[in-house]
This record gives sequence, structure tokens and C-alpha cells, in this order.
Amino acid sequence: MTVPKILGIGKATQDVFLKSASAFTKFEHKGVVYEQLPVGQKLDLDEVVFATGGNVTNAVVTFSRQGLHSRYMWCLGTDVASEAILQELDREGVDTSAVVQNSSYRASYSVVLMLDGGERTILNYRGTPIGADSHELQFELIKEADWVYLSSLGNIELLERIVSEAAAHGVKVMLNPAGAELKEADKLKGILQDVEVLTVNKEEAQQIVSGESLEELVRHAWHYCPVVIVSDGPNGAMATDGRTIVKAGMYEDVPVVDRTGGGDAFGSGFLSYFSQGKSLKESIVFASANSTSVVTKIGAKEGILHQGTVLHDMPIEEKEF
Repeated sequence: MTVPKILGIGKATQDVFLKSASAFTKFEHKGVVYEQLPVGQKLDLDEVVFATGGNVTNAVVTFSRQGLHSRYMWCLGTDVASEAILQELDREGVDTSAVVQNSSYRASYSVVLMLDGGERTILNYRGTPIGADSHELQFELIKEADWVYLSSLGNIELLERIVSEAAAHGVKVMLNPAGAELKEADKLKGILQDVEVLTVNKEEAQQIVSGESLEELVRHAWHYCPVVIVSDGPNGAMATDGRTIVKAGMYEDVPVVDRTGGGDAFGSGFLSYFSQGKSLKESIVFASANSTSVVTKIGAKEGILHQGTVLHDMPIEEKEF
């Protein structure tokens, strides 16, 4: 079997993780947990970690570490964050030849305030928006891929253009929709007819279809897309291809250090196996293992698994659809 070519398209981010046992305190009000900081004071930090992130850059690193042909396409600037992102992708063996870089663009930037148990509050600058009418994104490169992995595009029109281009050339699409796409659920449902794999968490799924349980959500979403995955953090995930339903628990019980990138590792881990002809069940096992590894480290890329990692059995059930 030839090595799959996967093109990732979506935002890139420079992340700064701030950890302090004394400065960041939690309090709860009406069922919502808040992170509290005193105003007008200089606060000491226990740890500062710089890393790169962004849903799709995290994914393309998974593809590269799994030995696939991994390519990234987006518009970045000449700012420090953009340079750091490109340098890391280059070190990871990701093909960045489709990245447009000029001073009119800026990368996204996130400051992550970390709490115990892996929870965090994220302050996010979204970077320069890219529209569907962009004359710099090289849409013609889509036809060279076997798969396109999409997330965090910033607007539904750009998503629609990319998916239409992929469909016109028989290129399969895996989609992890973010805020801008989820806000327009009706349009998104129409786009899903040309998407092969949809991966969302439980809250995101409930913005697209009705349902309370994971099984209700995957069954309802399957009417729009051939393969559906719905994750629910420490409660595991469920997936269907219309033939079987796979329910997976946690890969293993590990101390969670930082949940950033856990969902990206799950989605990209799934496609790493699925694009190579692995079964739904096999793909979910690796997705769970990749996600579990990532949340044991600070940052979204440090814990991504390399090719050849030996997997062990995990709690998993499979039944007919």
C-alpha cells in the first residue's frame, strides 16, 4: 500500500503555558468554575512553557510521526510566533511548501493559565483571518492529496470552498469543526455530505444534532456523514461507520497534566490508522492511545506518539449498527 498523502488546512498558534500554585485560584459560582486573579499585583509563576499549537498543526505532526506524507497549508506572517510554528513543523518533517508567508499575516497566539488536574483557561488572539476569496491559499494543491484534514478555518465559506474542491477531485475529507463552523449548523449539515469523517466532542455534536447520549449523537450525525466520532473526555468516545458502533473507554488511567491538544491527538490518531485501511476499531484504539499520551505533557505536541509504539488492550466494545 502506498503511503497516504494528508493535507492539513487550518490555523496555527503559538502557545504560552503559565502555571502557578499560588497565583491562580478557583472558585465556583452558580455551577460555573472560575479562575481568579487579584488585580494590581505582581504574581509569581512556577513554570512557563512555550510551545506551538493550533488544531491542524498538532494533527500534521501526528501524521508525520506515523510515517505518512504530511503537508500543511495556511497563511502565516514574519512575526516571532509564525517563525516558531514553521521551524517546529520543519523539525517534525512536515512539508510546509504550501505555507504562504508574508508580513501582512500574523499567527494566532494563546496564553494558557493552567490549573491542577489539567484544566485551564485560554486567552486567545485569533490571528489574521483567511477568507474563501483568498488569492494566496493554493487551493489547486488539494487534488494532490488522498485526504484533507480540516479544523479551525475561521469561517464557513472557506470550509465550503475547500470541501467542494476536494469533492471535485475525489479527495476524502476529515473535519473537526470549530466555533465559526458550528455556529452555522444548517450550512454545516449541507457541507457534511462531502465529508468522509466527522470528529467532534459531545458538546460540539449537540450543536449539530439532537441527542443526550453518545450513541444517540453518533446515530443522528451518521445521517449526514459516513463515519462519525463523538468524544467525551475522560468518559471515552463512540464511533460508527453505519455498519458497527465502537465504544471506547480511556486507553489507560494516567495523571492528566494538560488537556490542550487531546482532541486533536484523538482525531489525527484516528485518521493516521484509518487512512491506511485499518478498521474502525483499530483506528479508535490508536486515537485513544495518542490522546492519552498527549494529556500527560504540557503542550499539544510533546506527547504525540511515534510510529512503532506498541499498543496494549483497552476497554472497547463493538456491536452492529
